[in-house]
Amino acid sequence: MAETAYVALGSNLEQPDLQLQRAVDDIDSMPQITVAACSRLYRSDPVGPPGQPDYCNAVVAVNTTLAPLRLLDALQSIENAHGRVRSVRWGPRTLDLDIILFGNRCIESERLTVPHYQMRVRNFVLCPLLDVAPDLELPDGTLLQVMVDELGYQGLNVIADRYPWF
Repeated sequence: MAETAYVALGSNLEQPDLQLQRAVDDIDSMPQITVAACSRLYRSDPVGPPGQPDYCNAVVAVNTTLAPLRLLDALQSIENAHGRVRSVRWGPRTLDLDIILFGNRCIESERLTVPHYQMRVRNFVLCPLLDVAPDLELPDGTLLQVMVDELGYQGLNVIADRYPWF
């Protein structure tokens, strides 16, 4: 049976907007994964080491029959195909794909934490998530809208309204 998962996308290297658009297409073409909805495309201030270019960010809702770690494997294979290099924590990257929610599950493993451990403090994740799931309630009962109201949209700019963005 398919479950809904939410995947955050980010890029700040090599035409980030096109990296994300290709990533959505790649996700949708994977076996056992269907993109159900895609947020607007946002530009955000970088988090991490100084001197980085701005990021492009989005969120997709996917329906999948894959187990959580299999979905993670599929997403990491897409990152690798896009030239993702993991050398500096929170450093610049061609593509970052994070599972932020998987159904109503709470997962704590060596490779995967769901809900994503940083999502509550990242408006560049929460605001695009609100685009695709405005009535979402997290597994602990917290309403997504409440978290967005608390963090706001500071440092975010919508650069495209609907997918495909260009």
